[in-house]
Amino acid sequence: MRKRSGPGAKVLPGGLVILHEDRDILVVDKPPGLLTMATDRNNTRTAYFILTDYIRKGYAKSRNRIFIVHRLDRDTSGILIFAKNREAKLRLQERWKETKKKYLAVVHGRCDRKSETITTYLAENKAQFVYSTSDTAKGKLSRTAYQVLKQTKDFALLEVDLLTGRKNQIRVHLAGIGHPVVGDEKYGKGDRGHGRLALHARSISFKHPFSGESLTFETEVPEYFNQLVGSADRKDGPPGN
Repeated sequence: MRKRSGPGAKVLPGGLVILHEDRDILVVDKPPGLLTMATDRNNTRTAYFILTDYIRKGYAKSRNRIFIVHRLDRDTSGILIFAKNREAKLRLQERWKETKKKYLAVVHGRCDRKSETITTYLAENKAQFVYSTSDTAKGKLSRTAYQVLKQTKDFALLEVDLLTGRKNQIRVHLAGIGHPVVGDEKYGKGDRGHGRLALHARSISFKHPFSGESLTFETEVPEYFNQLVGSADRKDGPPGN
């Protein structure tokens, strides 16, 4: 089953959009700026909190709960899956390597290569800064594939296939080849002249944890991306136009 976001989707507080709901899972489109789950500094305005309140229908004593299957960075928008019971969470995570995740990213500069797979070992220091290292004992093998969908004078629109799921992986890998994501203040060398991080989890494909049905969900291209590169929809032309 393939499903795209559209006008009929249910919008929750914080701009969180429900793409699909059944007795076992919730698939949502997360806006930029919203945390997936709580941190020491923020334990209320999160996707987890909003969805918990949604399934409890505002009744704080309800035993209904949700389970986090995976996460997106706060400033990354796009598709997230949550489970509505522990068994669904475990089954989804057990098959996570089979899950296909594609992102859209707008990066700085002109890309010489129209497609590439970036492979490095990623490690994290005490300041929570992720970096590539040649030390295989310190870093974890990380692979990111990308294809150029559109090139302009200043920016490139990339479709990114996340082959492993390390923290900040896409941002670190793209910055490492000289094409940081637009709006990335952490890895983009102080890129503060843009409204948001131009990274979006565009689609996800997986098997339902109980029925085994193949599911694919896809979101619209964020309007911000269209502002950066013109029309960003893939049907406008072949990659590289």
